[in-house]
Amino acid sequence: MAEAVDPPFDRPDVGFNDLAGWSWVGCYGGYYLQAELLEGFEHGFFTRQWQGREPEVLAGYLSAGVSIHRPRQVHSAVVLPASRARRDPWPESDGLCSDAGGQSLWVCGADCTPALLADPVRGAVAACHAGWRGVAGRILATAVTMLEAGGSRSSDLLVALGPAVSGSLYQVERSVSEQVAASLDVGSAAGLSALREAGALLDDPHPGRDRLDIRAAARLQLRGLGVPDTQISVCPLCTVSEPDLFHSWRRDQVKAVQWSGIVSQA
Repeated sequence: MAEAVDPPFDRPDVGFNDLAGWSWVGCYGGYYLQAELLEGFEHGFFTRQWQGREPEVLAGYLSAGVSIHRPRQVHSAVVLPASRARRDPWPESDGLCSDAGGQSLWVCGADCTPALLADPVRGAVAACHAGWRGVAGRILATAVTMLEAGGSRSSDLLVALGPAVSGSLYQVERSVSEQVAASLDVGSAAGLSALREAGALLDDPHPGRDRLDIRAAARLQLRGLGVPDTQISVCPLCTVSEPDLFHSWRRDQVKAVQWSGIVSQA
């Protein structure tokens, strides 16, 4: 049986143990992260220590007897009903929304944000791979809209944004910042200002470049969708700066990922 435990690795780094709102969970297969905000849902953010184990295996560590649903991710803003995401082949999309109970929804990433959404009233969930293209394309808005179409209210939703590249280490071209700013639907200039005020857009010493905190941008977008800020939890761990824990494309330029999943209740 899984239980909350101390971090799985001895680390001298100041702040490594400062995971307020997040807990390591230990089981016979290893350790994974959970957001305390989603404690009413079976879910997990897995690390590189689980390399080689796909959702078909990982799902068993969260819940027994669930169906497995995963997309073939293409850095899009497409969200599909989970029942359409089955093997042979896995469909192209970067998000899934539950449409039945007992569905285990999975997304993967290596610097992009794994976002797990849950409605504690209905038991419905969604999972999104939210990189800058996904956020710019409003993948989270699509997921929220799909949950609302099923009867959810944005004010009830709980959202956990998992490990991803931190803003200070994510250099992007100004055109990327502008596309993310445009997704806020307040105009380009106002969007850039809103990103800066939220700490999502940081200065970069190179002309025409910015540092982008994609999780802060996602959080800002979620607030604009009516999700209360107190119902959004952001993992403080950075995939780039924690090589023992996470794969990172930006750090290693190697195609490898970690998985995150959540199970619907209804």
